[in-house]
Amino acid sequence: MSIRDNLDISAYLVLGPENTLGRPVGDVVAQALDAGFTCIQVRSKVANAREIIALTGDAAQAIARAGKTGQVALLIDDRLDCVLAAREQGIAVDGVHVGQSDIPVEVCRKLLGPDAIVGLSARCEEMLEYVKTADMSLVDYLGIGPLHETETKRDCGRAADGSIITKSFEDLAALHAASPVPIVVGGGVKTADLPQLKTTGVDGFFVVSAVCSADDPHAAAKELVDTWQQAEA
Repeated sequence: MSIRDNLDISAYLVLGPENTLGRPVGDVVAQALDAGFTCIQVRSKVANAREIIALTGDAAQAIARAGKTGQVALLIDDRLDCVLAAREQGIAVDGVHVGQSDIPVEVCRKLLGPDAIVGLSARCEEMLEYVKTADMSLVDYLGIGPLHETETKRDCGRAADGSIITKSFEDLAALHAASPVPIVVGGGVKTADLPQLKTTGVDGFFVVSAVCSADDPHAAAKELVDTWQQAEA
């Protein structure tokens, strides 16, 4: 059985060196894992390919030291080439996360194989159309956001007045009802959002700053995990 069959996106951390306030990516990953995070994505708009591969190696080592290889999925955002190169170097990376303007999921699935994880993100209104028309067997989960405007992802959809389009809990509940695959929601998510977010039926939350920019990443991560687990769906 592959990790694809046991994918857990309930507590999903996205990070790169630009997010961690100078702390090593591997150290922040280790703290999040100890607090109960279940999925890790390496995402950086400032690191080059070799740096992304090295960061992925650091994250993979943190997962291995925690005894969670094969349990906690490790993904790379966008860079299918880095996933392939990391695997060639023996790094235990489980898949890729792409947007609808990135490399097509069909190509990702073909090159990574049937056991890899392929995640997809898009604006909510686009995703509703996607789940109704696309071959969802190629996708393992959908990433939706932002819930709130956030500095860590400025390339979100914008309204005619230039404001960032955020997602309501009603939007998320409708998408959950339409989607045949799990959904993880992020974009400015904070602990206080989690009880209401869980009532929409989505499968998890993803964060960047809430953990990576916290004074104490472990404490912040544990508060998020505990709140999610205690919330009622």
